[in-house]
Amino acid sequence: MADSFDVLAIGNAIVDVIVSHPDQFLEANRIPKGSMRLISADEAAALYAKMGPGREISGGSAANTTAGIAALGGRAAFIGRVSDDQLGKVFAHDIRASGVDYRTPAATDGPPTGQCLIVVSPDAQRTMSTYLGSCQEVDEGDVDEAMVKAAQVTYFEGYLWDPPAPIRAIRKAKAIAHAHGRKVALTLSDVFCVEGHRAEFIEMMQAGLVDIAFANENEAKSLFQTDDFETAVAGLAAIVPLAVVTRSEKGAVVVNGSGRSEVPITPAVRVLDTTGAGDLFAAGFLSGFTQGRDLKSCAVMGTIAAAEVIEHYGARPEADLKARVRALLG
Repeated sequence: MADSFDVLAIGNAIVDVIVSHPDQFLEANRIPKGSMRLISADEAAALYAKMGPGREISGGSAANTTAGIAALGGRAAFIGRVSDDQLGKVFAHDIRASGVDYRTPAATDGPPTGQCLIVVSPDAQRTMSTYLGSCQEVDEGDVDEAMVKAAQVTYFEGYLWDPPAPIRAIRKAKAIAHAHGRKVALTLSDVFCVEGHRAEFIEMMQAGLVDIAFANENEAKSLFQTDDFETAVAGLAAIVPLAVVTRSEKGAVVVNGSGRSEVPITPAVRVLDTTGAGDLFAAGFLSGFTQGRDLKSCAVMGTIAAAEVIEHYGARPEADLKARVRALLG
């Protein structure tokens, strides 16, 4: 049977609100620069009121990855919960318009759609304050068995690994995927996710429940509680068949049982906003992987997609990613 999807992702359905402010704004509001923190509905309303004019752009880590896969010509689907409100309608419209199959019904009661208030500093660093809202309510009933069976890779984000309902959804999807010979991929998402769920993440990988793990350098170091990059990479390689670690300006490292590949970054024309760089790296890598490319080429595709998304505000691609890949890889 031909695959219906290259990648099916499960993640937080969030609308990003992006503004540019000097560092003094963060200092005045006691927000650590470069952090990603969870906030309450009241905190979100108070911070939003202080922010200047911004742009509302659909986001969410795994959702951004599926949009990138679609932009690269792949077949992507997404499972994530929004509420039946204005931001929920914005999210659903945007992800479908990007070419992603999105079928999760909107919640008609409960908390509002999740939002991420992003402050971009003059040096392009982003600081995120996230109210998760209804996206925490995605549950196992939202996981369509036929969709998981039809996807080469089921991908989920570490940001989901906290409330019980999303964990049930992820466990169901992992079981279905492996029962039908499909791959399961995990992105560690953020150091705070690793610090909160280190033992569970390691246990999942040691148990063979994850086939591909994505992490940035700091997340990998945090997972193994080390300051040494090589120790962290070796630790990942020992517990997961395929480990992919990004290193910002140092490029990326890919390790599997056959060896190790390292690739440099693809230079960006300009750097405006680093939001979504890791999400789009995963999009490029998984696009290459599901196309059957060698792992080094997959990583190059990741750097191409990551370079494009940091050239503009927002975490969804705007340029022709397929053309950029053709120019570098053919």
